[in-house]
Amino acid sequence: MISASDLTLRRGTKVLLDKADFVIHPGERVGIVGKNGAGKSTLFALLTGELDADAGQLQIPPSWRIAAIAQEVTALDRPAREFVIDGDERLRRLQAARASLDAAADGMRLAELETELTDAGAWTAESRAEQLLAGLGFAPHEWLLPVRQFSGGWRMRLNLARALMAPSDLLLLDEPTNHLDLDAMVWLERWLDAYPGTVLLISHDTEFLDAAARSVLHFDQGKLVRYKGGYSDFVVQRAERLRQHQLAIERQEKKAAHLQTFIDRFKAKATKAKQAQSRVKALARMEQLAPLRQESGIQIRIPSPSSTPDPLLKLEDVTAGYAERAVLRDVTLMVRAGARIGILGANGAGKSTLVKTLAGELPAQGGKLTASRGLQVGYFAQQQLDMLDLEASPLAQLARLAPLVREQELRNYLGSFGIAGDAATSPVAPMSGGEKARLALALIVWQKPNLLLLDEPSNHLDVDTREALTEALASFEGSMLLVSHDRHLLRTTVDEFWIVADGGVAEFDGDLEDYRDWLAQRGALGRGGGRERGASAADTTAPAASDAADRKAQRRLEAENRQRLSAQRKPLERKLAKVEHDMAACSARQAELDASIADPGLYDDERREERLAVLAEHGEISKRLRDLEDDWLELQEALEQLAAE
Repeated sequence: MISASDLTLRRGTKVLLDKADFVIHPGERVGIVGKNGAGKSTLFALLTGELDADAGQLQIPPSWRIAAIAQEVTALDRPAREFVIDGDERLRRLQAARASLDAAADGMRLAELETELTDAGAWTAESRAEQLLAGLGFAPHEWLLPVRQFSGGWRMRLNLARALMAPSDLLLLDEPTNHLDLDAMVWLERWLDAYPGTVLLISHDTEFLDAAARSVLHFDQGKLVRYKGGYSDFVVQRAERLRQHQLAIERQEKKAAHLQTFIDRFKAKATKAKQAQSRVKALARMEQLAPLRQESGIQIRIPSPSSTPDPLLKLEDVTAGYAERAVLRDVTLMVRAGARIGILGANGAGKSTLVKTLAGELPAQGGKLTASRGLQVGYFAQQQLDMLDLEASPLAQLARLAPLVREQELRNYLGSFGIAGDAATSPVAPMSGGEKARLALALIVWQKPNLLLLDEPSNHLDVDTREALTEALASFEGSMLLVSHDRHLLRTTVDEFWIVADGGVAEFDGDLEDYRDWLAQRGALGRGGGRERGASAADTTAPAASDAADRKAQRRLEAENRQRLSAQRKPLERKLAKVEHDMAACSARQAELDASIADPGLYDDERREERLAVLAEHGEISKRLRDLEDDWLELQEALEQLAAE
C-alpha cells in the first residue's frame, strides 16, 4: 500500500501539504480533488519520484510499477502504434536484447529470451496497442501515421494510450479526459473498471470521477481529507462536515464568552481570584477552531437577451466544410426560440464545423442558412482564449466593447464572473486558464446574445467554476447550442440533442444513456472496440419509442419548470440589483459623513449648524443602510429558496 506520514510538500514558498497523512490500499480507485493550484499534479510528481518531499515520509512498495500520462509529446516520426507499444519498456528491452543476438548465440540465452518475450506478451503487443488506439478514437488508417502528423489533442490521446499500454500496479491519471469525446470517455471508464491495479485520478469532470473513483482525497488547507464514494458522495459528506464544524465553532464561542464573562466579573475579587485564574488558563487552552474555508464559489451571471425571435436559424440542405472539402452535407434543421441543444459526436465528426457555420465563421458551401432578423449570436470557440489581448487588462478589454459605460458598472459586471479587485486591472497574460475562460465568456455575453454557441466552454475550468457555469447556463433565458464532453454540464443545461456522425447532422431522440447504448451498438457492428463508420447520422433510433417519449416529456417538464423559476427569479434579481446599488450609495455617503465627524474642526462653535446636520444625516443614513441590509437578506433568501426547488 501507499502510506504517507507527516508529509510536507511546498512549491516555492507556498505550502501545499503540511504534515499530511494518508493511506491508499492496493486495488483502490481514488479521485484527487481540490481547487486549481492546490497541489494535485505536484503530488503525482512526488509519487513518480520527480520531486522529493520537504519533510515527512512517503512509502510506496518498491516492487510496484508506476505508469503516468506524459503531459507533453514531441513531434516524432515514430508510427503511432509503435509509440504506444514503447510504453511497455520491459518489452522493448527484451525485444532489443533478442534482436542483438545472432544465429551463433548461446541457445540457452535465446530460449530464456523467447520465454520472457512470451511472458511479456510480445506476440499480442500490436493487437493490444490497436485496441487502445481504437478505443480512444483512432481510425485504422491512422495507426501507422507518424506522431508528428497529429494535433496536440490527439497526441495527448497517444500519451494516454501509451500509459495504459505499460504494465503497472499504480496508474496515475492527470486529467485524462481533457481531450476525449464522450465515446472515448465511456470506453476509458470501462477499461478502468477492468484494470486490476491501483488508480489515482485527477479530473475536473465530476461524472467521470463518479464513474471511476470509489473514494476521494481532498486537498483541504494543507491536509488530505479522505471521503468514501465518488464525487457526488464527497460533495454531500463535505457539506455535512462543514456544517458540523460550524456547529463546533459556535459551541466554542458560547463557551469562551461564558468563561470571559466570569473572568471579567471576578478577576478583581480576592475570594474569586483562584477560580477566575483557572478560567483564564482554560480559555487559553481552548483549541481555536479555525473555520474550514470552503473554496470560494464563483457566481457567473449571464444577462438575459433583450428579445428572442422565433425561429432563430433555419438550415436547409446545408453543406459545411473548409475550402474544397465538405465535412457535413444535406443538413436540414431549425433552431427555435428557447431551444437548448447539446451536440453529440466523436472528435473530428464535424461538431465544431457545424457551430462555426452557425456562427458565421465559416460560410455555408451549399444549401440555405437563414438567420432571423434580430438574431444576436454569442460564440465561444475552442480557441477563444487565444483571442484575448494578453497585454491588456480585463477592464480595458470590456471598456473597448462599452466605451460609454461607467467604470464601476464594468467592474461590477466582471466581478460577477469572479474577476475583481487587482485582477480586473492587471494584464491578462499571467491569469490561469480558468480565469481566462471566464473573461472570454464575460466579453461574449456582454452584448446580451439571444443565441449562445458554446464549443467546449468548460475546458480549463476547475470543478467550482464548472458548477457556476452550469448554474448560469441553466438559468439563461435565451437559446443555446452546446458542444461539451462534460456530461454533468450537458445533463443539467440542455433539453434535446443533435448528433453529428458520418457527414450528417440529425436530431437524437434520447438522452446520454441512450447515446451510450447507441455507441455500444455501433461498436458491436464495427471493428472490435472501435467506431463503425458506415451507419448514417440519421440512424439514431437506439432508444425504445416509449422510453424516449417518457424522457422527452420529462425534459419538457424540466424546461417548463426552469422557465417558471426564471420568471419568478427575474423580478427578485431586479430588486436585488437596485438594493445593492442603493447600499453602495449609502455606504459611500456614510463614509463621507464619518470623515466629517472625525474632523475636529466640525466641533467648533461656528460650525454648530453644520455639525447638527451631519449628525442627523448620519443617523438617517445608518437607519437606511440597516433597512437595505434587511431587504437584501430577504431577497437573497427568496432566491436561495427558488434555487433549491
